[in-house]
Amino acid sequence: MKIALLTDGIHPYVIGGMQRHSYYLAKYFALRGIYVDLYHTAFRGQKTKNLASIDCFSESEKKYIRSFIIDFPDFGKLPGHYIRESFEYSQRIFKLFQNNSKVDFVYAKGFTAWKLIEEKKNGLKCPPIGIKFHGMNMFDKAYSFRSKIEQWILRPPVSFNLAHADYIFSYGGKVTDLLLQKAHIPRTKIIEIPTGVEEGWLNEKIHSASTVRKFIFVGRYDKIKGIEELVQSIKQLLNYNFEFHFVGPIPEKEEIKSEKIFYHGSILDAEKMKKIIRRCDVLVCPSYSEGMPNVILEAMASGLAIIATDVGAVRSMVSNENGWLLDYPEPEKIKSAIIKAIHISESDLIKMKANSIKKVKDLFLWNKIILQTVEAIQGKISIV
Repeated sequence: MKIALLTDGIHPYVIGGMQRHSYYLAKYFALRGIYVDLYHTAFRGQKTKNLASIDCFSESEKKYIRSFIIDFPDFGKLPGHYIRESFEYSQRIFKLFQNNSKVDFVYAKGFTAWKLIEEKKNGLKCPPIGIKFHGMNMFDKAYSFRSKIEQWILRPPVSFNLAHADYIFSYGGKVTDLLLQKAHIPRTKIIEIPTGVEEGWLNEKIHSASTVRKFIFVGRYDKIKGIEELVQSIKQLLNYNFEFHFVGPIPEKEEIKSEKIFYHGSILDAEKMKKIIRRCDVLVCPSYSEGMPNVILEAMASGLAIIATDVGAVRSMVSNENGWLLDYPEPEKIKSAIIKAIHISESDLIKMKANSIKKVKDLFLWNKIILQTVEAIQGKISIV
């Protein structure tokens, strides 16, 4: 079987959840002996000459992966620039795709198959196209006036791609709910498959919960991540016995000045990240919108309990067995969940930690996820 994987970047050349998912798809397809035509980019401000080779893959994996690297267009900062850039990028991919050997299935991220979908709608013969928008926040509740405008801009092109693709990949949970209820996609078009982590993230040795509860947030300083609300909550809790660790590019002016709060900055080294996460007890992920955050799975695999908002596919990872789900990231609700995590007994917290690890082992390892993906794709190819 041969698959065309269309994406707007792969980890580590482009940082992001979608790009990391694309990297693991290519890697594990190759490990299963499936040939992959990988179309990707260095993204805004970078040039493809910086990606002369795909050294993120092993030599054995490269035998199954052909890399086609495309510059992502830069149309400036005028409103709607990302939509125009995305369509142009899909056109550049389409030109390459036309000249390459045939594939059995097209797996496309975001808008990368937009031009191909348009041409197929107009009669072009093409293999089945499955697309994946990692989160469906353009159909979700807006959390600010700016997000409402962004949703208004994104919905028409997203709706076109969803309506005319052959299949839609979903992480499940509220992602599928939004596809069904707001985007009006037939369930028969939806393929539910979660994301995963590699076995190297598993921490079989759960450390005892310390008398000082240790919390961690991993992410950028962005309204959508709920970090402003989290900071408000923490400021009201400084008389409690806890530590809070932040990993990510947090502006110095936004830092909480307290001996209980630690800022580690951006960390790209996976082993260093594992060490920091494994020293903590609870991950806090109070986002307004998500797909299926890698950081939650990495924290679960590391043996942490989770506090997270019930968005995207989070409910498939987090329940009262291994954490606390928030219905909305309000400061008081975040504060309440943190207090519960501070006061929970050591034995109950250790049970939560163990449940996190078990859930990852049972459901969310990439060597299992890729089998589900291959099986689903083969099933769709067989009915063409």
